[in-house]
Amino acid sequence: MDGLEVLPVRGIGDISAGDDLADIIVEAAPWLADGDVLVVTSKIVSKAEGRLVEVPSDGPERDEARARMLAAETAEVVARRGTITIVRTHHGFTMLGAGIDASNVDKARLVLLPLSPDASAAALRKAFRAKGLNVGVIVSDTSGRPWRIGLTDLALGSAGVRPLRDHRGEVDPYGNELQFARMAVVDELAAAAELVKGKRDQVPVAVIRGFPAGDLGEYEGVSALLRDPADDMFSMGVADTLRGAARMADAAPAMIVDAAAVLRALDTVGGHLDAGTRVRVELLESRLILTTETPTPDAFIRLGIDAHRLRVALAAEKVGSRLKLRDHSLILEL
Repeated sequence: MDGLEVLPVRGIGDISAGDDLADIIVEAAPWLADGDVLVVTSKIVSKAEGRLVEVPSDGPERDEARARMLAAETAEVVARRGTITIVRTHHGFTMLGAGIDASNVDKARLVLLPLSPDASAAALRKAFRAKGLNVGVIVSDTSGRPWRIGLTDLALGSAGVRPLRDHRGEVDPYGNELQFARMAVVDELAAAAELVKGKRDQVPVAVIRGFPAGDLGEYEGVSALLRDPADDMFSMGVADTLRGAARMADAAPAMIVDAAAVLRALDTVGGHLDAGTRVRVELLESRLILTTETPTPDAFIRLGIDAHRLRVALAAEKVGSRLKLRDHSLILEL
């Protein structure tokens, strides 16, 4: 790739339910050409699709209405802290407040995400093709990121653009085989487009020109980027992990224990256990036995803390446990 141009599409104006976005974009950007990639803010897609909800303009009633919308758009709560709620939506996105937005819309409405952003992108691409234009389409939204301050745009839906560029199995200039290098191309393009769109300039569409034409075609959408929660090391927030451990407190011992999951839990907490705590692993009996080298009151308190620390790690691995006291040891039945 020799270079890219990122071009704003101005003059879109306000969008209402039922508007033909392809017509409006072509009218605002008659210079569109084959091979361009359009990055369209999800908000105008939602508006055109009628994904707006009437709510009170202020007061506690507005907060209650937003809470109801959040519950309806949520498949699973990932974490809460104060008024901040991070959820997994029905789409499979993990994001703040289910992506419900109150900006760039009148105060008596909230904007929900499109029902199916990949389908929305595909419909837009089809509409452009009907006008003789072979373009890629990305539906974007703004989101925060774990461990980083600052927002960036990412792709919620795409059509006509290869979502991932997979370099696994390739060899770098030093002869090392690449093992994890799958680049989220549609997210990178969405972030680049945001630089010319902005939040206050009312420029909801940008065009990326110079993207390799060979990467345009019929590909899976953004769904290809969603990580299966079972493979997500951070699928639960801390509070929810603790609640999960509490829910599993009275779980019946399993007939067959996932040994690898138990060992991962032990590895997770291994460096945080008290120096006097000893853990004996008896997987054939589906149990862990915790003892302390110094049987003093303080040591037993630390042993109890370590037992619950280990239970949380086991719960994060979806291994239930039951705590029992025997003589001077604690037994976790798995």
